[in-house]
Amino acid sequence: MTLIHSSPAPVPFAPRTARALVQSLAPLGALSGQILLGLSFPLALLALWSLGAARGWVPPQILPAPSVVWQSFLDLCADGSLALHTNASLIRVAEGFALGATVGLVFGAAVGLVPALRAWVWPPVQAATRVNVLAWMPLLTLFLGIDEALKVVVIGWSVSIPVILATARAVGDVPATLRELGAVLNLTRAQRLRLIVLPQALPQIATGLREGLANAWQSLVIVELFASFEGLGYLMTWGRQLFQLDLVLVAMAVIAVLGFSLDLSLRAVERWLQPWQTGAGHGR
Repeated sequence: MTLIHSSPAPVPFAPRTARALVQSLAPLGALSGQILLGLSFPLALLALWSLGAARGWVPPQILPAPSVVWQSFLDLCADGSLALHTNASLIRVAEGFALGATVGLVFGAAVGLVPALRAWVWPPVQAATRVNVLAWMPLLTLFLGIDEALKVVVIGWSVSIPVILATARAVGDVPATLRELGAVLNLTRAQRLRLIVLPQALPQIATGLREGLANAWQSLVIVELFASFEGLGYLMTWGRQLFQLDLVLVAMAVIAVLGFSLDLSLRAVERWLQPWQTGAGHGR
């Protein structure tokens, strides 16, 4: 008696390829949906703005039409003035952020790691953070004048506050069990900082840095409104004085785009520094 062995029919190549293609494109489709959802609200505002300008709901002296703002943007790009003001503001933000982030990380880590230092300086630091940076500007002006040093220090001050708070809290809140584990494994202080404290504290520190970057842009506009002859804040002041609100709106749009782009860059760096984290914030 002859036994006939039957094998399952092979799955056609085309359906398997199509299924794999659909699976590979699924994340892209989800991302596109998120992008479209995020753009829906600003596009609706833009449509309402255009309709209001065309129907004359708002006087053009108060809110110019989108076409006027766009033409002003093109003119500023053509004569190079927008690039000049943007470059000046970016340099100030970069210098202030570097200063504030460095001071915030070092001081925050020291406060979090040394309980005696925390008990000594933490109450006055928390009291100082309750005072807006604007309140310190008259005092800082006495020592720094109104030149670039004042702008960089004010921006750095506004950056350092959330970085100090986030870093001190993140480093100080590392569970005692993890610290004891480092002692049991006979890790050196540097190894405990690198292998235990830093991975545990990094998410909170990154949040403080992003908040500090947002504060940097807000403080930039304030200091450039106060005393400056170049920069996006100065462009806003100039447009307001000339009653050319299209210049104000152009400067506001550029600040918003730059701030959002830099925040996305910080998020990308954060993901690169935390390869064990997924996009949802859970461990792999």
